[in-house]
Amino acid sequence: MTHPQVAFVPWEDKAVEALLKRLLFDQRDLIPAIAQQHDSGEVLMLAWMSPESLRETLKSGYVCYWSRSRAALWRKGETSGHVQRLVDLRWDCDGDTLLLLVDQKGPACHTNRRSCFYNAVREGVTVSLTSPLASEV
Repeated sequence: MTHPQVAFVPWEDKAVEALLKRLLFDQRDLIPAIAQQHDSGEVLMLAWMSPESLRETLKSGYVCYWSRSRAALWRKGETSGHVQRLVDLRWDCDGDTLLLLVDQKGPACHTNRRSCFYNAVREGVTVSLTSPLASEV
């Protein structure tokens, strides 16, 4: 299934602020964000976004999350090169979850797998559905 590439257009400040007002951030001022590969539909990962990380994402076109463990912005791929380019942003009916349609370069998971969702139960046993990708040289 092929989908035409959507060219990212940076959001105007007014549009970003209007969106932030309609979203429901939790008590830590965070909102869950699901990253999905835009052309295949593969679910890649779940992370958290703050208003600041969402602003940066919508202005730059490259996904920026909030790292809860470091309490800092986490620019996806900043050290690994495995960036996520934003193709489309959607939110659910309650405004409390984001869906980021992205173009993922390389693995999305810190285990070097394409997706963080590689564990499953088969016949009562937990199995890994994928192996880490070969390292890029």
